[in-house]
Amino acid sequence: MRIELASTPGTPERPNEDWAGAVLPASGRGGLLVLLDGVTPPAGADGCVHGVPWFTARLGGSLVELSGSREDMSLREVLAEAIRLTAEAHGSICDLSHVRTPQATVVMARWSAGTVDHLVLSDSVLLVEDASGAVRAVLDDRLDRLPREVLATEATADAARNREGGFFTAAADPAVAARAVTGRTPLAEVRALAALSDGAGRWVEVFREGDWAECLAVLRKEGPEALIGRVRALEDADTDRAFLRNSKTHDDASAVLVEL
Repeated sequence: MRIELASTPGTPERPNEDWAGAVLPASGRGGLLVLLDGVTPPAGADGCVHGVPWFTARLGGSLVELSGSREDMSLREVLAEAIRLTAEAHGSICDLSHVRTPQATVVMARWSAGTVDHLVLSDSVLLVEDASGAVRAVLDDRLDRLPREVLATEATADAARNREGGFFTAAADPAVAARAVTGRTPLAEVRALAALSDGAGRWVEVFREGDWAECLAVLRKEGPEALIGRVRALEDADTDRAFLRNSKTHDDASAVLVEL
């Protein structure tokens, strides 16, 4: 078993809103990876006194605890309960009905003696390498399917956020867990897993340096920190913004690699 992870903030002036973890239980049976990519709100526009890093840490911790202690719960059930507990922890001082209440994308994979279960919500990615070396990207592509004009402004993007016909993130409503992309694969058919926030996934999705299989090969050979370093170098070199266009120059970037 090999587990490596790295997470780097987009800029040193702002806290990292990603959260990543991988757990091997004391029993020695199975394991879990979790990756959250917190959604940065406009300044002062989330109705919450806690902030996104608080939210991702709370949600991530709940996901790990529930996944390990409640093996009878599906990953959708785990996510729903973790969202409920995190919303409860906000208390009455936060406006959880605000469209920009703290929220995050979610990637989870839980393996046991015989199976690997996975869950993906929003635009982070899970890579699954099978026994032959073929790599499958598990994606929730709702955001990519929206017309460009919908995402052109904060107002139109927020109108599509956690709405039917739009896209979904983990925020304060446990019902969103039913929207997650889920699946199960026999453990014998899985050689490796990798989770990437979209800041790390830029190597494929923005800069087109390779496909997902080549991305996993970089993770295996050089490690998650090196992949993020490659992304940072590409971002710095894109001075004419041919690739980044209107996106922020540096985004929080996280990657987890698990070789089973």
